[in-house]
Amino acid sequence: MSATLADIGEDALVRLITRHLRQDADVLLGPGDDCAVVRPPPAKHEQVLKTDTLVEGVHFTPTTPPRLIGRKALARVLSDFAAMAATPRHALVTLIAPPTTPVARVRAIYQGLSRLARDFGVCVVGGETSRGSQLILSVSMSGHVKTGKWITRSAARPGDVLYVTGRLGGSLRGWHLRFHPLVKEAAAIAQHLRPTAMMDLSDGLARDLPRLAASCGLGLEWWPEKIPLNPGCTLHQALHDGEDYQLLLALPPSLRTERLAQVQGLFPRLRFFPIGCLLPRPSKAPAPRGGWDHFGRSP
Repeated sequence: MSATLADIGEDALVRLITRHLRQDADVLLGPGDDCAVVRPPPAKHEQVLKTDTLVEGVHFTPTTPPRLIGRKALARVLSDFAAMAATPRHALVTLIAPPTTPVARVRAIYQGLSRLARDFGVCVVGGETSRGSQLILSVSMSGHVKTGKWITRSAARPGDVLYVTGRLGGSLRGWHLRFHPLVKEAAAIAQHLRPTAMMDLSDGLARDLPRLAASCGLGLEWWPEKIPLNPGCTLHQALHDGEDYQLLLALPPSLRTERLAQVQGLFPRLRFFPIGCLLPRPSKAPAPRGGWDHFGRSP
C-alpha cells in the first residue's frame, strides 16, 4: 500500500517537495525559513505580481496525470505574465490536500511544476501546505518588466485591429494541460509590434473579447467568419470552451503585414489572425456572450 500524507507528516512533505527546487543568484534565502529573500528587480524595471489557483473538480479531475496538474498550475501564471510582456522570476506554491493523498501523487505534481519552472527560468522560493477536503494548488509569482513597458488591457484606441495568436476551441482534448505559455513570444510581440492592449485567453473568446473592449472604454466589431478554429471544432467551441491560452491583442491599423511576418518567423507556433476591430462607440451588432464564469452559468 502506497504511503499517504498522513503517514509521513508535514515536515517530511516539505522536505520532499523542496529537495530538488532550482535556485539561482537572485535567491538569497529560499525554502525552509519563514520567508524567502530575493534580490529586487533590475534597475529601470518594475515588479510584477500575480497569483492563480487550481481546484480539483474545476480545473482538473482526480484522474488527471499529476505531473500535468503541477505543470498547469505554473503555466497559467506564466500565461498572465506573457499577457503583460513581463519576465517571471520567483514563485510561491501553496498545496492544500486531504491527508489520504498518496505521497507519490504530490511528488509528481511538484515534478511537473518544477520542470516547467526550469524551462522558463523561474525559481520556486517557498510556499505553504495545509490539509483540506480536496486538492488545491495555488501559485503566486513575482517578476519584472522595464519601466513603462508593461502592456495592459486598457490602452487600445478606436480603429485598432484585434488579433489572436492561434487557433481556438477544444481545449479539453488535452491542450488545457499541455499548452505552451507564450512568454518569449509576447516579449517579441512587445518589442517589434508594440500592441496597444493585450490579454491571455483563459475564459473563452466570448467572455475575454468584450472584456478587452470594455477595459478600453470602446465598442467592438468582431468577425465570426475569421475566428481560427482548431480542427474538428465549431465556432461555439472557439467562443465558449476557454483555456486556449492564446494571446488577444490590439494593433494599430497602420501596422504593416511585413512586421507581423517578421515576428511569426521567429516562432513556428505563432500566427496572427485578425478577428475584429475596436470602435469609438458600441456597435449595433451584438458582441459575443458566454464563456467561463466561476460564479455564473456557462454554456
